[in-house]
Amino acid sequence: MSTWTAEELQGLERISEIRVAGRRQDGSLRTLTIVWHVVVDGSLYVRSVRGADGSWYKGVIRHHEGAISWDGKTREVTYIPDATVDDQLDAAYYTKYGNGSATRAIVNATARPTTLRVEPR
Repeated sequence: MSTWTAEELQGLERISEIRVAGRRQDGSLRTLTIVWHVVVDGSLYVRSVRGADGSWYKGVIRHHEGAISWDGKTREVTYIPDATVDDQLDAAYYTKYGNGSATRAIVNATARPTTLRVEPR
């Protein structure tokens, strides 16, 4: 498995949104969807604001692989369910995005179970 470069992590921390996509059964990439993300302890994480019913989440969780796109870059990735740092992620989302209703939606009981660590391939 590959790792994020320091430059990639800095860029990901700096921007407010990335685009994520899973793979279809035939291996083609699904439509990229904008999501909020955070970097915690050198790892990239995303959650579905709509919980397990989110379309992008359903597409990603089916095969656990796909791609992300940001700042004109695209990386093939693996999506790994990971609830081990949920409290840290909540704090990181509040720090990055403030404490408005959109942030509260990404740290609530619906979104938390969809926490995915995103690892480059």
